[in-house]
Amino acid sequence: MPPDTDQQTRFSALLQQHRGIVLKVAASYCRNRDDRDELAQEIAAQLWRAFPAYDPARRFSTWMYRIALNVAISDLRGRSRAPDAAIALDAVVDHLADPTPHDPVREQQVAALYTFIAQLPALERALLLLYLDDHSYREIAEVLGISETNVATKLSRLKARIRNEL
Repeated sequence: MPPDTDQQTRFSALLQQHRGIVLKVAASYCRNRDDRDELAQEIAAQLWRAFPAYDPARRFSTWMYRIALNVAISDLRGRSRAPDAAIALDAVVDHLADPTPHDPVREQQVAALYTFIAQLPALERALLLLYLDDHSYREIAEVLGISETNVATKLSRLKARIRNEL
């Protein structure tokens, strides 16, 4: 049965309001612009297919992140080649943006962080993306389907690795 117009309107409004999530996840998992666009379209399509099951009592952004990350991780696993170490992680750069655009030390740190994040397993990359996007441990746990304790442990280990390796 085709979806009704009200449902299409609600979905379109929510997708427009939270489109940054789709773009951020796609940018975090794809270097190439065409691949990013394709992944963003696949995420939007999967969101639409899953929308009838969305529970309005829950936060839309959390639900959206979970689906977007699952699609991105599936896409990453489906590729025959390993992810490129120079994956564009615009979401991370946004959090590291510095008002002095030509600071060579800062640029070196950002490049090292890109490389570090690109080498992370998909779950840890998703965890870091959500953390850098200021989600609570509870929200991260819900999106990734792990416990809050597991979130805290994994983040603690990731932070220690970042300090040690960078």
